[in-house]
Amino acid sequence: MGSYVPSTPAQRQEMLEAIGLHDFRQLYRDVPEEMLLRDGLDLPEGMSELEVSRTMTAMAARNIAYSAVLRGAGAYDHYIPSLVKYVPAKEEFLTAYTPYQAEMSQGILQSIFEYQTMICQLTGMDVSNASVYDGATAAAEAAAMCRDRKRRVTLISAAAHPDTINTVRTYCYGTGDELRVVPVKDGRTDPEALRQMLAGGDVSGVYIQQPNFFGQLEEAEALGEIIHQGGALYILGVNPIAAAILKTPRDCGADVAVGEGQPLGMPLGWGGPYLGFMATVQKHMRKLPGRIVGQTVDSRGQRCFVLSLQAREQHIRREKASSNICSNEALCALTAGLYMSTMGPDGMAQAAEQSMAKAHYLADALCAVDGVKLRYSGDFFHEFVTDMPKTEEVLSALSEAGILGGLPVDGGILWCATEKVTKDAMDKTVAIVKEVLAK
Repeated sequence: MGSYVPSTPAQRQEMLEAIGLHDFRQLYRDVPEEMLLRDGLDLPEGMSELEVSRTMTAMAARNIAYSAVLRGAGAYDHYIPSLVKYVPAKEEFLTAYTPYQAEMSQGILQSIFEYQTMICQLTGMDVSNASVYDGATAAAEAAAMCRDRKRRVTLISAAAHPDTINTVRTYCYGTGDELRVVPVKDGRTDPEALRQMLAGGDVSGVYIQQPNFFGQLEEAEALGEIIHQGGALYILGVNPIAAAILKTPRDCGADVAVGEGQPLGMPLGWGGPYLGFMATVQKHMRKLPGRIVGQTVDSRGQRCFVLSLQAREQHIRREKASSNICSNEALCALTAGLYMSTMGPDGMAQAAEQSMAKAHYLADALCAVDGVKLRYSGDFFHEFVTDMPKTEEVLSALSEAGILGGLPVDGGILWCATEKVTKDAMDKTVAIVKEVLAK
């Protein structure tokens, strides 16, 4: 069997002798004896390519392939154009590492520059970084951006995604800062509670999600005014598809815009890999984590790209840095950039409008069934919560019919519709719900 190690046994022995060792095990002499592996790994015998293919095919067959997906809650089943799937798979992109030698990575740098430009256009902000691990990480990084010596408290709406709340709480715990959760009223952030929680003058930043976890559209502009009156910075977490038709975070008064970039061309993949986009106004540019790519000209006057700013990069600020940038995120950012450029403003707006229209159709049809009603009365984008009995039975019946129903939430169901959901699938869903509840 071949080896993944490019050096020969003789070469490795020569290297050991050069440092005064005779056996590679001597490299682990500081490791406790009981921690060393003596008996080898419990691995099966090797298989041929054909046998591996059969084994993997059998494993894949155990997965459930749904004909329709009516679940969102942070990961959304949008249509991905073929171009977006295949271009990032090209070897030049797929195997490219993070651009530490920027001048040697013009292609990657250009793709990041284009991605940053489109994120700024989508959010209305002045500057974007090259993305972080996911939307929850972006929210936590944004909270860190807002802190100063006197203000060490972060507020987050209880209507934000639970994973985002937990991630921000973890980051705050690590830095010794405090996180306080703003209560919800009728599915949206309570403005009066927010005003009271800002009165102490110790709040650095406030995170609001738009649309929120329950699908409700927040009064984002009014909340921004309250936050600024309290002397804090405003972080607005946005769904990038919804952002194509809603007011931009900049227009809502946000200081920092963040979000989960998965809807921008990333398939549903058991939670990743995704990317968290971050953008801000020029005033806070130096507080952004990671890298910012800029455009310039070289000594011959030709267009080129450079790493303009890395103020909070791990090798620059050390203990004050917080960058999570890696090659994975560059690839995901490339994918997002391809999606945005392929769809264009009109295409993204159409995806958003279709998603919203279908969600409202589904909500109206479900609420026409006896025993089903909307939990919240406010406006919503493409997600909504219904109260209904027999939640588990409904979801089980839908699954048997090849439909992934919504997410169970506190005795109800959080539904989602995207442009991919057909009228037939929604009508079938309503019929199944009606049948289950009639029993």
